[in-house]
Amino acid sequence: MPSVVEYEGAREGYRCGYCGVSRGKVSTGMWAHSLTVEDYQDLIDRGWRRSGKYVYKPTMNQTCCPQYTIRCRALHFQPSKSHKKVLKKMLKFLTQGELSKVDSEVDPMDSNTKDAYGCSFLLKDKPETSQSELELLSIDHTEKVENEEEEKGEGNVKKVDAEHTESCSERAHDNSSKPLQSVKVGRTTPRPGKGADLSKPPCRKAKEIRKEHKLQRSLQNSTQNPGLRPEDQNLLGQSAKAKTNQPKSIEDFVFATLPPDAVHQLEVRLVRSSPPSSQFKATFQESYQVYKRYQMVIHKDPPDKPTASQFTRFLCDSPLEAENPPNGPDCGYGSFHQQYWLDGKIIAVGVIDILPKCVSSVYLYYDPDCSSLSLGVYSALREIAFTRQLHEKAPDLSYYYMGFYIYSCPKMRYKGQYRPSELLCPETYVWVPVEQCLPSLERSKYCRFNQDVKAEDEGNVKELDRVRILHKRTAMHYGVYKRRRKGPNDEESVRQYATLVGQACSERMLLFRS
Repeated sequence: MPSVVEYEGAREGYRCGYCGVSRGKVSTGMWAHSLTVEDYQDLIDRGWRRSGKYVYKPTMNQTCCPQYTIRCRALHFQPSKSHKKVLKKMLKFLTQGELSKVDSEVDPMDSNTKDAYGCSFLLKDKPETSQSELELLSIDHTEKVENEEEEKGEGNVKKVDAEHTESCSERAHDNSSKPLQSVKVGRTTPRPGKGADLSKPPCRKAKEIRKEHKLQRSLQNSTQNPGLRPEDQNLLGQSAKAKTNQPKSIEDFVFATLPPDAVHQLEVRLVRSSPPSSQFKATFQESYQVYKRYQMVIHKDPPDKPTASQFTRFLCDSPLEAENPPNGPDCGYGSFHQQYWLDGKIIAVGVIDILPKCVSSVYLYYDPDCSSLSLGVYSALREIAFTRQLHEKAPDLSYYYMGFYIYSCPKMRYKGQYRPSELLCPETYVWVPVEQCLPSLERSKYCRFNQDVKAEDEGNVKELDRVRILHKRTAMHYGVYKRRRKGPNDEESVRQYATLVGQACSERMLLFRS
């Protein structure tokens, strides 16, 4: 089935959630009745993004806060020190069921900037979208990676009280077949004391002790094997050193085998949300309740705002057609929910689109009682690892799309911490490494990243008459349609649409005309 869209044109002068300007936001939108994954892949590679069934594109040279599409080269991604800290914290929680004082702090990016300016917009069942709805539609929904600078102390870092943190484990206990320990949170104030005991040797890091033990074992093995030549011993030593110095990948953390006596069990389930699978339907109410609590606690929504119908339109409905090609991933392409189950209970859900070239993050919501686990950061890293898994079956699928990068909003810059990452040039639609874009963004909030002044948009519309139209339930080219139709000339609107979606999409998608 081909894609069918209704172009709504430009929307100007509505409130920006990033800078607070009342009439600074400018974007173009269209209602998508259906979209093939191929068409949506091409659209996001031209700066478009969906929210429910509404697809929008910021008018970059006019809007107050330009939103640049950002993607991570997942196959080359290496977790940073702060990423590893989050992964280790989760492993420690699962194995021991406790968090230290530092671990119990909420990561700034988990609660403050992840769709920090309102996310519960109401999508109607018809193409018309109100001014206030569009304001909320413009908000990005992928803020998941902590800012390393803020982790070091910048910004307002909130703490989770022991009652909230314990309830995460207690709530999981309700559905668990075995008793669980509550999450233990260290004291928030240090005990008075005399300081370090100078009569004892200074404390050593566990990593240093492990290295020393390993060296002792190596020396012992060399003495037990006197037949080895010195050069062979050197070679073995170099090999062991190389393995020790090799950095750990995400997979080493997220797929680590837990000990048999682990306190908690975490399971990640992928369920198709559109069309809804049987697993999705069976868990709908539990998933919705997590979303409702998230909106009320994290975003301060009133109890009557995050309704089940709003949740469905916002995070469950999707224009993407499910596809299962033989050369694609086993799960197929389309829209999914990744559910995080802790001891038999949903604690977080990541909303994602699986496309021919990428996994596109749409939104994340989680149980506020589990905020101390940094689920926003953790889920983003899991999604990168998931992208790499899918690549093994679908070689073209190798990117992780994080929505929009907004340099003019300091709280949104953390997405650049996914390395290597790239920004989409808003004029030529080529990808440029973030590091090369930053000098230009420091000078101007709107930038053309492609430094080749002669380069143009290769996907720009060249033959307007080849744009596909759906008129009176009949598909036809625009050249045929404009000869048949009666009424005012709409060529300017059709040309604007074709220019923004590109020649390839305009020749595949059906533009509805009444």
